[in-house]
Amino acid sequence: MKLQLKELTTKQEMLAQYPVMQYLYTNFSLEKYDAYLTDMIPHNYKQIAVFEGDVCVGLSGLWSGTKLWSGKYLEIDNFIVHPDHRKKGIGKMMTDYVDAKAKELGCTMIVLDAFTGNYTAHRFYYNQGYVPKGFHFLKILNEEGLS
Repeated sequence: MKLQLKELTTKQEMLAQYPVMQYLYTNFSLEKYDAYLTDMIPHNYKQIAVFEGDVCVGLSGLWSGTKLWSGKYLEIDNFIVHPDHRKKGIGKMMTDYVDAKAKELGCTMIVLDAFTGNYTAHRFYYNQGYVPKGFHFLKILNEEGLS
């Protein structure tokens, strides 16, 4: 079946893909997802989704912004390919779209975070031309609020 990539811009479109988001955050409630989207969408948050027919098989959030050190950038956030559909080129399809979108927006770079132990993601991103630039430090203030 043919794969189709679509940009999701409304909360309803994003909420409809909640089952795919659960592959990344297994204990993530629909209510929490809804509340977070309410906060995120007004701050340049979108999603892209890859569909095989009516089934979402890939999903990623996107943020755009500007930083003093980089100028305009596009950030990949929560990049997920459905476990039953990996190794079909879906991830590459999404990163190719992000590359084109970033160029269209006049971005100087694309950024993302990958957990330190996620070696499969590291290999994938290296193969797509991404390299580590530094460390993303954090200080957890409320573990209960984490997904």
